[in-house]
Amino acid sequence: MVDRLANSEANSKRINVVEGCFGAAGQPLAIPGRVLIGEGVLTKLCRKKPKARQFFLFNDILVYGNIVIQKKKYNKQHIIPLENVTIDSIEDEGDLRNGWLIKTPTKSFAVYAATATEKSEWMNHISKCVSDLLEKSGKAPNSEHAAVWVPDSEATVCMRCQKIKFTPVSRRHHCRKCGFVVCGPCSEKKFLLPSQSSKPVRVCEFCYDQLSSGQLSASLPPRSDSYKFPMNNVSDDDDDEDSSD
Repeated sequence: MVDRLANSEANSKRINVVEGCFGAAGQPLAIPGRVLIGEGVLTKLCRKKPKARQFFLFNDILVYGNIVIQKKKYNKQHIIPLENVTIDSIEDEGDLRNGWLIKTPTKSFAVYAATATEKSEWMNHISKCVSDLLEKSGKAPNSEHAAVWVPDSEATVCMRCQKIKFTPVSRRHHCRKCGFVVCGPCSEKKFLLPSQSSKPVRVCEFCYDQLSSGQLSASLPPRSDSYKFPMNNVSDDDDDEDSSD
């Protein structure tokens, strides 16, 4: 079905509409063989709070952006290659329901659909696209992913030293390796995590020591010392004001 749609006029028009909605600030999306599988609004759990984002699933990439005018204008375009994606379902808890994790080497975050049916459709389509891509390329499924950030609201004190309380003066920071919310003194060091940045990034003291000693890989997420926070409370260092430390 995807192969038949690849060169169809209807598919080309749909992709051109998406490009137009992002405007000049967005990247070109129309390339030979690319098919727009589906689209919809999902709630993305960001660092500060859940936010509605417009998502577009293609047969090789996942694109999302901020909604400026529904179905007419979007900005802050993000493009995620699907061959790097793994997904995991999240159990319902509280007001956030029908969610799953989207994990990649560069960033990982949680999204929520309006209904269980919608969640199932999104997850099935994403899994099928990833499977088809890996089968064509002969690559193994991705086993590396960035840590999912603990939301600011989940930590009133530093999650490492358990002493410093967060205030307007004592700001929250996030370790790029484990995703913990930590204080300034506990995250003064930086370490090169190639999958996330070409420059050294902020890490907590615990992860720095583990990385420096070789006990922890710079490319794989931590396997121990994990914070047992509710699985629906997993966020991303998202867009605009949420992209700070």
